[in-house]
Amino acid sequence: MSRKKPLAIGEAIPAFSLQDQDGKEFNSEEYKGKPLVIFFYPKDHTPGCTAQACSFRDHESEFAAAGAQVIGVNSGSVKEHKGFAEKYNLNFPVLSDPGHKVRKSFGAPGLLFNMVADRITFVTDAEHKVAFIFKSMSKATDHIDESLNFLKKLNS
Repeated sequence: MSRKKPLAIGEAIPAFSLQDQDGKEFNSEEYKGKPLVIFFYPKDHTPGCTAQACSFRDHESEFAAAGAQVIGVNSGSVKEHKGFAEKYNLNFPVLSDPGHKVRKSFGAPGLLFNMVADRITFVTDAEHKVAFIFKSMSKATDHIDESLNFLKKLNS
């Protein structure tokens, strides 16, 4: 189901299931009880998206310490994501969302007639209700700092 506006703070995210870079099924329901950091991004191997993904990778231990699971999502294929994840040693699921079904179910904005994901990060609580949203196309690595700062405040 497509939403016209992004999910709001306090709303539950829609349950979803997508394939990761290894072709394994990722089901959000299996992560209940754990906060999720879900970042939608435009395209693998582009400068901003690579910087963002690598920054999430470099801070993975901090996200883990906060109890959160990081997940990257865009419409690229499993094969494209595999190459991206291997080239940059990404240590979190990179999910293939063909047709943008999951992105649209979050009401996450798109570009180019809604054919490309805009850059937006949703942080959920352990019950998968939206607790924090950060959106910035140009400040790709700020998504990591903003999400981590929020999680640290949540846990203090």
